[in-house]
Amino acid sequence: MTAIHPLDLATKLERLGPARYAARTSGDYANFSGPFGGFTAAVLLRAVLEDERRIGTPVALTVNYCAAIAEGAFEIVAREVRTGKSTQHWTVELRQGDTVAAIASVVCGQRRAVWSHHPAEPPHMPPPEQVPVFTNFKPGGWTSRYEMRFAKGAPDWNPRDERDIRSAHSVLWMRDVPARPLDYISLACMSDAFVIRAFMARGKFVPVGTVTLTTFFHGNEEAMSAQGAAPLLCTADAHLFADGFADQTAHLWGQDGRLLATSTQIVWYKE
Repeated sequence: MTAIHPLDLATKLERLGPARYAARTSGDYANFSGPFGGFTAAVLLRAVLEDERRIGTPVALTVNYCAAIAEGAFEIVAREVRTGKSTQHWTVELRQGDTVAAIASVVCGQRRAVWSHHPAEPPHMPPPEQVPVFTNFKPGGWTSRYEMRFAKGAPDWNPRDERDIRSAHSVLWMRDVPARPLDYISLACMSDAFVIRAFMARGKFVPVGTVTLTTFFHGNEEAMSAQGAAPLLCTADAHLFADGFADQTAHLWGQDGRLLATSTQIVWYKE
């Protein structure tokens, strides 16, 4: 592990005033145009995590991607909306000039030792060392920041007949590159680190963009610490592609079989 991980460098915030921060995009987490959506989610969440008014730990994060984010500087403004006995609500904006490029809603909560039940079970798959690393991503950008080992549903970039529609379901091991102990920042970023399901189904690149992404955090700080830098067991899928919009879901499991996060998003596509 490096002293300062690329994710921490990329999401570094400079405090400009109360609840106001300056930050910059990073080539390490670049996408086709602008930053990768997981980076945007992570840097917005960091603004809340670094605020001294925060109570508890993240429970839910919703990011609405309002406009393209240009390479370079941007500002973040975090506003505490309401703090109750168990939950705290925040609204966070990412601004570039006069444009609000993204708006996030963050819910934090006081986690307590109460009755628990975990009926969800992770899929069965070989241990990560028995699954080869996927190496067919183009070097550079956000895909180089993750090690992915697909047991099912690896991306296939080979040209194929348009009538050959395949499953959007993937099962894989994933972790940060270089390795980094798991926390809410990395979990928020990784919740979006799945190939767009429309590409998986069609094997064809078309203009796409995430419209809204919600991540639910199920693990407490002890669960994060227990995970360390070990790979997460992940599943990703979609239910519907219609009228220019598609859903995308993901589950992220810890090495002990505990569900650490779930995410769902709506993706716009042009064709």
